[in-house]
Amino acid sequence: MVIKAAEFVVSNTQISLCPEPDRPEFAFIGRSNVGKSSLINTLVGRKGLAKISTRPGKTQTINHFIINDSWYLVDLPGYGFASASQTDRYEWSNMIERFLLERENLYCTFILLDARLKPQPNDLDFIRWLGSKSVPLALVLTKADKLSRNDLARSVSLYRNTLIQIWEELPPFFITSAETKAGREEILSFIEQAMKRQGQI
Repeated sequence: MVIKAAEFVVSNTQISLCPEPDRPEFAFIGRSNVGKSSLINTLVGRKGLAKISTRPGKTQTINHFIINDSWYLVDLPGYGFASASQTDRYEWSNMIERFLLERENLYCTFILLDARLKPQPNDLDFIRWLGSKSVPLALVLTKADKLSRNDLARSVSLYRNTLIQIWEELPPFFITSAETKAGREEILSFIEQAMKRQGQI
C-alpha cells in the first residue's frame, strides 16, 4: 500500500462524536511509552501526524486520521500509566471499551508491545479480553532496533510461547521499529488485504 495522503480528522472522548462509520477503521493501542505515536508516523510517512511526547500517557483522546481518503487510522489512549488519577484511568478505560465494542467499522485493533520487556500482565489481560469479545486484533512488537538479533529472537519466542497458552492459533504478529521502518510494509499490506477481503478496495 502506498500512502498518498494522511490527515488529522478529529480528536474526542465521546463515541458519538467519532466520524461516521463509512470507512474501515484500524486502531492502534498499547501501554504508555510503547512507541505508538512514532510507529503511526512511520506507517503514514509523516513525522508530526501523531504527536510524540517524552511524557508517557500523552494520548488521552480518540484520534482519527483519514488515510488515502479510504480508511481511518485511530490512535487510542495508552493503558498502564500509573501516574494518572484513578478517575482518569476509569474514564479512559470506559471510553476505549465502548469504542472497541461499538464501532461497527473497526476492522482490526493493533496491540503494541515493547520488544524489550517480557510479556506484561496488563498486556496479556487486554489481549485476552479482546479475544473474549471477538474483536479482531493483531500484535505488534515495537522497538526491535533496541535489541540485538539474538535478544530479539528470544523476545519473540517468549511472546509466542506465552500467547499460545491463551490462543489456539496466534493472532497476526508483526515485528517493528520506527527507527529502521522494519515491519512498515508488512502492516500496510495486512491493512490492504483486510480491506480487499471486505470489498473496500
